[in-house]
Amino acid sequence: MNYQFQILSNNQLDLILPLVYELNEGNISKPVLRSRFAEMKNQNYECVVIKKDETLVGVSGLWFCTRHYSGKSVELDHVFIKPEHRGQGLGKAFMEWIYNYCKSKGCQSIELNTYVQNYPSHKFYYNEGFILKGYHFFKTL
Repeated sequence: MNYQFQILSNNQLDLILPLVYELNEGNISKPVLRSRFAEMKNQNYECVVIKKDETLVGVSGLWFCTRHYSGKSVELDHVFIKPEHRGQGLGKAFMEWIYNYCKSKGCQSIELNTYVQNYPSHKFYYNEGFILKGYHFFKTL
């Protein structure tokens, strides 16, 4: 594999817009995504990317916090690898890099949400040792 994993500067978050737009199947416009990422860069948010020959092919957001039930924690957000780069062990290597990075920042646990209909991701996360702890409820205000 000729891939590199790295933390993206929060001043460069516009670079991930095409990947997150693709992940959301175009349901969230690029201007809205740009506005939201502009807010996120001033919060407890970091972004890790996968590069292949300087081209971004994967992304995951990292939200850092302390939770009463798990201590210092990281929540993965918008995990996405372009389809043509899947099935080669890249996801497993990406997660291993994320685990090591988050441990180096003192995290004791990691959690994430995945869309109910995204069955391949469920299998992947189960194989990574994640367990189902609850339901994520959502309501638009």
